Amino acid sequence: MAEADGKSPMLNGGSDENQSAEDQLKEEDASGSKDGQSQSSSEDAPKEIAEVSGDKAMPEAEGETGGNKEGEEEEDTDSMDGSGLFSLTEDGERESEGGRRERAKDKDRVKRAARKRIRPGGGTNHSSSSDDDDDDDEQKEEEEDDDDDEEEDDEAMESWLGAELHDLRGPIWQAVPSLRSREIGKNSHQFVRRVCGARGLVQRLELQGRLERHTGCVNTLHFNPSGTRLASGSDDLRVVIWDWAVRRAELEFDSGHKSNVFQAKFLPHSGDSTLAMCARDGQIRVAELSATQRCKNTKRVAQHKGAAHKLALEPDSPCSFLSAGEDAVVYGIDLRLDRPANKLVVVKEGDKKVGLYTIFVNPAKTHQFAVGGRDQYVRIYDQRKINENENNGVLKKFCPSHLVSSESKTNITCLVYSHDGTELLASYNDEDIYLFDSNHSDGADYRRRYKGHRNNATVKGVNFYGPCSEFVVSGSDCGHIYLWDKHSARIVQFMEGDRGGVVNCLEPHPHLPGMATSGLDHDIKLWAPTAENPTALKGLKEVMKKNKRERDEDSVRHGDQYDTQLLWFLMRHMRNRRPARARREGADADTDESWSSPDSSEEEDGGPDHVQCMSS
Repeated sequence: MAEADGKSPMLNGGSDENQSAEDQLKEEDASGSKDGQSQSSSEDAPKEIAEVSGDKAMPEAEGETGGNKEGEEEEDTDSMDGSGLFSLTEDGERESEGGRRERAKDKDRVKRAARKRIRPGGGTNHSSSSDDDDDDDEQKEEEEDDDDDEEEDDEAMESWLGAELHDLRGPIWQAVPSLRSREIGKNSHQFVRRVCGARGLVQRLELQGRLERHTGCVNTLHFNPSGTRLASGSDDLRVVIWDWAVRRAELEFDSGHKSNVFQAKFLPHSGDSTLAMCARDGQIRVAELSATQRCKNTKRVAQHKGAAHKLALEPDSPCSFLSAGEDAVVYGIDLRLDRPANKLVVVKEGDKKVGLYTIFVNPAKTHQFAVGGRDQYVRIYDQRKINENENNGVLKKFCPSHLVSSESKTNITCLVYSHDGTELLASYNDEDIYLFDSNHSDGADYRRRYKGHRNNATVKGVNFYGPCSEFVVSGSDCGHIYLWDKHSARIVQFMEGDRGGVVNCLEPHPHLPGMATSGLDHDIKLWAPTAENPTALKGLKEVMKKNKRERDEDSVRHGDQYDTQLLWFLMRHMRNRRPARARREGADADTDESWSSPDSSEEEDGGPDHVQCMSS
């Protein structure tokens, strides 16, 4: 775990009280430090500030020695990772300028201190001008104190951002040797797998294009198993099937839902002919698609008493899947049965129901599934052993130790298993992202923590990226996409992903190095590793600090900002739509129940209208 205090040993020796200001300046320039903090020379500045922790530079590629200085070229740059050093603010040059500005400020402070010491104490004329000087000095001292407070805040922020980081490992894929091996047929079956998990390509991701068809926020994205088609669902209640490679909508149909479509997923091994959907109206629906690019029908197969945000597919089953709703119910759905929905469990903490936002099936142990929602616990169940009289049916549950007894109301907005089911990733609203070992015993703490983004305004997703889950990817309220190296928890890519301000959905391609994302914008964005140079992470440090500062301020102002945001969206929408709906439906327009009420009943075909921008 990397230390993040950024402190250096104190300056050698100390300045004598009678030492002249000029000597102090010389000594300070020689030491290159300020107030006990180390200052890099302008030549080394980019390297010193490269890490989030601010303590040491990232290690170079495997096999390299730590003696390579900046500016020296490596003998063989097979890896596409570049040097592995990335500025978190602007770039190395600006950091060097910042260092020079800080040293200039230090010199000014030393000069002012020297003037105070050599100010005549007797035999001189202490006039009103001297009093004015004293007032000016006091004002300057107050300004300096304010600057010191700001610097302390920055130091605390740096320390928080840099905590719990690990060394960035060397690249696992090298471009030139790998290409040569493929040319002669050696290890060719591993080529694509290693390419998709290469850090050098992640650092070269850039926007390729947009898919535009929806007229509302795009809440869900899902590639078919072969990766040739992409399904999207939106607040406009429609689902679109895309041939994303040529950026053409092949099929568009009405989902049949009464409210925001939250998920639409291809069932595996169904020949891309069956699509499962869930929405804010609590309905679980299935669409049957034909090979002639049309939707034959959609039918409801289950009904939650509250919003249904997520579906969980069973990797090898074309006819069964799970759903979770804010009524705390998990349904097992088997399309072969006359009554497809079977209530598996009602999630509780003690006697209190826990509304659910997310569910995921373990790909290695398909009888196990994990859920998360309106409390801080990740719960794992085994479908074969659910007995609600014993521990409410829970096999085991995880939670970050500092959130177990937290007074702030914490929710899990999304969780996913890794490719082999050994790890479990959970994103907490207005908190961080945590990685758990799914094989650990009940109550085990997290293994890694990923910081810098903000998850507050919407029900935000999180995902693994790479064929072996090498990276963690999340959107943010700041409109950016973050990719962390899973092992080190360091940010390796940072992209602007949504003009509307929030990125919610992140769907990696199943076989290629790229992904699709969406958020409050009405389009879908496609990303591929085509940039000529690795990312410089320009502006990352400022955005991370802003996210943290706003999060801290909101936690003080609002005990439950998450519910406040949802209520704000809901009330704004209902206020805007009520006159039109009243004209269209008469007095019944006022009988709709709130989407978030876990006790609301929507067994009938009717349901609440959709709320804009409530993405999942």
